[in-house]
Amino acid sequence: MAGRIFYGWWMVAACLLIAVFSWGLGVFGIGVYLHAIAELHGWSVGSISSAITVSVLLSSVASAITGPAVGKYGPRPIIALGALLIASGVFFIGQVREPWHVFAAFSLSGLGFSCISVTTLSATLSPWFERHQGRAISTAMLGASIGGMTSTPLLIFAISRLGLEQAMMWSAAAALIVILPLAIFVLRKSPADMGLHPDGEPSAPKSDDKPVRVWSRSEALRTTAFVSVVIAFALGLGVQMGFLTHHVTLAVPALGAAGAAFIVSITAVAAFLGRVALARWADHVDLRITTAAVLFVAALSLGAIAAVPAAWMLITASLAYGLTTGNVTTLSPIIVRQEFGAGVFASIYGVCWMCIGFASALGPAMFGWLHDYFGGYREALMLAAVLDLIAAVVVYLGRPERAVS
Repeated sequence: MAGRIFYGWWMVAACLLIAVFSWGLGVFGIGVYLHAIAELHGWSVGSISSAITVSVLLSSVASAITGPAVGKYGPRPIIALGALLIASGVFFIGQVREPWHVFAAFSLSGLGFSCISVTTLSATLSPWFERHQGRAISTAMLGASIGGMTSTPLLIFAISRLGLEQAMMWSAAAALIVILPLAIFVLRKSPADMGLHPDGEPSAPKSDDKPVRVWSRSEALRTTAFVSVVIAFALGLGVQMGFLTHHVTLAVPALGAAGAAFIVSITAVAAFLGRVALARWADHVDLRITTAAVLFVAALSLGAIAAVPAAWMLITASLAYGLTTGNVTTLSPIIVRQEFGAGVFASIYGVCWMCIGFASALGPAMFGWLHDYFGGYREALMLAAVLDLIAAVVVYLGRPERAVS
């Protein structure tokens, strides 16, 4: 094996590139679409946010299917389907003429995202790594931060130069050109199919003190460990989805369109740096304490934006919040994989992400409704900060019940 790169790391590289487009178009791009559609058609932020919520709900339901499907059929057909669906959704976002068109376009995008989201990519990588599973998943998720850094300025620039319709058409084409070849030619189901072992090392008896337990899905779903992960990340990701969806609209009054694009991009840069740190240390730290700390920093950041409505605070707190965003997305599959093992990961995490997604889907609508009712984002940010604090406590209290200890 000397001199050869373990094929699992090529899988990680492919998942990283897929995540660039998945998060770039399916998460960070949503804020740009919301602002562009509201400006173009004069529709309310709240009504468009409701379409985003429907999209996230559909994506969450589908994740309960896509996770196990990857375990059964491998990632190729699922991720290829996701590319086709998200590209169709993005294309039709540029074609909206009536309010119901927004719901249809975002629904397609949401279904596509479920096929190329953290659930699917984590399930794709889960069979390939044992000792390095934290590093592998967190490294692949660096693509989400890269998507955030690049998508917002590129989309805003493209829409300003080409118009919404042309910009969405070219974005959809780019997603297909990149994702489909990776799905067809690079991704594989498991290392055993290539005569390899997880981590690229021969399997050997483990000498550590952790007894190996094989979980069934029904057993896992009844544990405090599972429930605490669902509750904590549902709150944390609900807040994150709401904030990221409205980040452009929130920032434009203080910073202008160019300034908003800049702040969203550097927030994504901060998320990238946070993910780099996690990729380095994920296999060496207590993941629940790390998650609690991340959620606490997120709460302080959002509270600061609400308390001090100044451009300098918006920039500073957005950077601090950015350090947390990528890891809130990445930590949940690593915790579930660590505590329940690889055998039923796809099945367990599909249900986990469905539950998380149902609750987190309310984030964009919550921010939108509160914005429309109060005429600003202060109250939404204050509530979001409280929810992040609750999430930090819940994930920490889930520590005593160790699923594999």
